[in-house]
Amino acid sequence: MAEEVKKQRPPLDPNSAKARLGKIAAEAYSSAQEAKARGEMVGWCSSNFPVEIPETLGLAVVYPENQAAGIAARGAGERMCEISEADGYSNDICAYARISLAYAKVKSAPEQDMPQPDFLLCCNNICNCMIKWYENLSKDLNIPMIMIDIPFNPDYEVSDAELAYVRDQFWAAIHQLEELTGKKWSEEKYKEVMEISGRTSRAWLAATACARYEPSPFNGFDLLNHMAVMVTARGKLEAAEAMEKLLSEYEENHEKGVSTFRTEEKYRIMFEGIACWPWLRVTSTGLKSRGINMVTTIYADAFGFIYEDFDDMCRAYCKVPNAINLEYARDKRVKLAKDNKVEGLLVHTNRSCKLWSGFMYEMSRQIGEECNIPVASFDGDQADPRNFSEAQYDTRVQGLMEIMEARK
Repeated sequence: MAEEVKKQRPPLDPNSAKARLGKIAAEAYSSAQEAKARGEMVGWCSSNFPVEIPETLGLAVVYPENQAAGIAARGAGERMCEISEADGYSNDICAYARISLAYAKVKSAPEQDMPQPDFLLCCNNICNCMIKWYENLSKDLNIPMIMIDIPFNPDYEVSDAELAYVRDQFWAAIHQLEELTGKKWSEEKYKEVMEISGRTSRAWLAATACARYEPSPFNGFDLLNHMAVMVTARGKLEAAEAMEKLLSEYEENHEKGVSTFRTEEKYRIMFEGIACWPWLRVTSTGLKSRGINMVTTIYADAFGFIYEDFDDMCRAYCKVPNAINLEYARDKRVKLAKDNKVEGLLVHTNRSCKLWSGFMYEMSRQIGEECNIPVASFDGDQADPRNFSEAQYDTRVQGLMEIMEARK
């Protein structure tokens, strides 16, 4: 009998959204390297720092969280974490932080290099661990750190007092960067960046909303990869054009009845928590093999920022998922689950996000109750493979599938 030949996927179309988005993500590093080589100052930036500020000022910035995810996905998370642990950093702290602190020390990682920073841009609306992570980088590298504090909001709307507090910090950060780098703020440039960012965000949100179709025209894990561009480049014209291309492709997939989810879609789930990058293929295959498509996640939509002016932009950064109260955070997820006809919720309780995990246990219960869907959780880590059990993950996913199947 002739040996079966494994089918080869056709080469990626360079004009496809996937190719264009991949190129933009890669250029975030290469353009920063080129700026460094020209003698320009380069910054390291936290993911929910207002990207509009360095974009308007024409500053090259890179994102340690994205770099850590890339290093982990390419198999070097454990190696980098062990470097930090040898320096006394606890295995209990964020694996992204451990990888980043290690990279600042060794200054090279073939899995994903990026230039060393001249300044740091930190915002704690993603998590408070970020503050100590960046303070340590600032001390170790002897470089300035510019900090924006977003207070926890117990209400649904951003109060005038919170707006004033955050607005003053945004302007203080702008003036600090002007003094540090010699670059000057331009209102005309800011309006251009604001319009492009809104255009990018509208296309991105419309693309993710295509999950409402049955079957979904995309594999939800695509969102986790494309999200990198929303973090790093949503104020760039090429990002807006690529996201509009992505939207048109998803709409076209729907019309043709095809999907980037390469098997029959039997069940639809929401995924909650950071992706387990070292085990992404395992987590994806564990769902795909059972016909489970992850059609939505709050962290994809979280980077769709739409605003009308500077104050409105400040409000938007005060309302990201990790800076709002349980009720508001729950309601945003419930809407996504209902809009996208979700049948189950799978929660990754990330080992180093302990405060978030406790918060999420109760929120998950409420989401399951409100949407009448089963909830399953698994322990893991976003970048350290030592803290993930494939057997546990498989058991939890199997249990979730059996409950969804029984409800069909």
